[in-house]
Amino acid sequence: MVEESFCKKAGLLGRLRVKETTNDGARDSEFGGPVTPTRRYAVTPTRPPKAQTPLRLVAAECKNVASSVLQMKSDYVATIGLEVHVQLKTKSKMFCGCAVQYGSEPNMHVCPVCLGLPGALPVMNLEALKMTALTGLILKCDIAPVCKFDRKNYFYPDMPKNYQISQYDLPLCRNGETPLSDLAYPKDAQKSIQNPGKKVRLVRIHLEEDVAKSFHFESATGIDFNRAGTPLMEIVTQPDIESPEEAFAFLTSLKQALIYGGVSDADMEKGQLRCDCNVSVRRKLETELGTKIEIKNLNSISGVRRALAFEIDRQIQVLEGGGKLQQETRRWDDDLGETLLMRTKESAHDYRYFPDPDLLPVRTERFLEEVRNRLPELPWEKRERFLAEYGLSDYDAAVLADNQELSAYFEIAAKGARKPKTIANYVLNDLLSALAASGKTIAECPIPAAQLDQLATMVDEGKISSKQAKEVFAEMFATGKPAATIVEERGLKQESDPDAIVSLCSEVIAANPKSVEAYKAGKAAAINFLKGQVMKLSKGKANPNVVSEVLAKLLQ
Repeated sequence: MVEESFCKKAGLLGRLRVKETTNDGARDSEFGGPVTPTRRYAVTPTRPPKAQTPLRLVAAECKNVASSVLQMKSDYVATIGLEVHVQLKTKSKMFCGCAVQYGSEPNMHVCPVCLGLPGALPVMNLEALKMTALTGLILKCDIAPVCKFDRKNYFYPDMPKNYQISQYDLPLCRNGETPLSDLAYPKDAQKSIQNPGKKVRLVRIHLEEDVAKSFHFESATGIDFNRAGTPLMEIVTQPDIESPEEAFAFLTSLKQALIYGGVSDADMEKGQLRCDCNVSVRRKLETELGTKIEIKNLNSISGVRRALAFEIDRQIQVLEGGGKLQQETRRWDDDLGETLLMRTKESAHDYRYFPDPDLLPVRTERFLEEVRNRLPELPWEKRERFLAEYGLSDYDAAVLADNQELSAYFEIAAKGARKPKTIANYVLNDLLSALAASGKTIAECPIPAAQLDQLATMVDEGKISSKQAKEVFAEMFATGKPAATIVEERGLKQESDPDAIVSLCSEVIAANPKSVEAYKAGKAAAINFLKGQVMKLSKGKANPNVVSEVLAKLLQ
């Protein structure tokens, strides 16, 4: 895939057959002039006129262009900072008693306070303060002894008071960090992580109220104030992120920490986690940061990755073409696959912050000890414990710990288990496959966790084979019956009594003298035939491991 501007720069003379990839599929076109420089094209030279460059030279030049594109990207580094907005999991809004409920009819959960009516006074939601402090402790922030709320003045239809209650110079949390686990990266990037074990530093976490939600129709805009006043954390990172993949990993790790702490469901489809990106590029040898460009209101983690990848490429192209970047705000259009200009920024906004006269400063010492007692075991801590306590592999421990409900299920199943590793295999292979195929979540799993250990124990004790265990598991998932009941009903119990198996093996040896002679003559594979005959004679109920041991002894 190459850009038209690069083909032009390389001086390609022939006409080009272009396959343009769009959301509607691929379409071919033939051109000799310029095309949209921000779209990607698969370029195949068509047969040139006789007076133009021969086909082989055009193909060679296209190959050189592709190489130059990669080289050009390697000459630049990206600097990325994120501003993440997180809706807190409280029952009521930040400064009034209205319920926080997603999916209600528009403007059902409103009152004079969240509608900004004259004379209405705000009252702080203590639980929102505690949840923000808890988030700060989870992410190793410094909790301010005193914080306060300020009025951020701006005029927009989704803010009924014409100001937002936020925190300016005395936020609740400062500093902190978020570690990036390997499994938090996109799957296609997990084998080529540039900075393993990286931690992204935070600037601050502050608490504010969310705005209303706008619905844009053909000739009008409707506003739903149900969301106005919902407690909202803003988590601001240092410009430590160096690639779209690291941004993806940061958001994934942050989301896991928020869910583990019980402070937010962080469901991006419901608007509970939203992200603004600040990104710039510069040449590797330059120390001064490039021009910062903001991408607003991204509502999916994969969308953040795509938007950053496009924007980094776009900025490099502008600079390589001799252009100059200006500070601006852009939005991501996922259908077009590109960022679009919203407005330019000549200077920072003057929001005319001042302390909210209706809200007193908060001394955090009054609730901080209670919050410390609510600190959960975090995903990266749980991974280390699973390695030490259950002897799992790094990968198994990481996959289990990354999902809070899955790790809880595993721990119940593995409690007292002879081989926790076997339980982990059932959970990560059989159970997750069955859940995916049925469209169920771990919370809807029809197999109680304790019954999984019963199945594993029956295999370890030789009562059923591994193959039979697959059948039993499938029926457990379909019916919810215990493993022992299914084995009994279907008559699947293996015969592991050595005396009974000796009798079977002796009968097979007597009936197959040629195979016995072949085995004793050095054809080791002959024992497999005998083993198959024993299994056939026992109607599949003989323990294969015991059969192998008995045959080997009898044939010595």
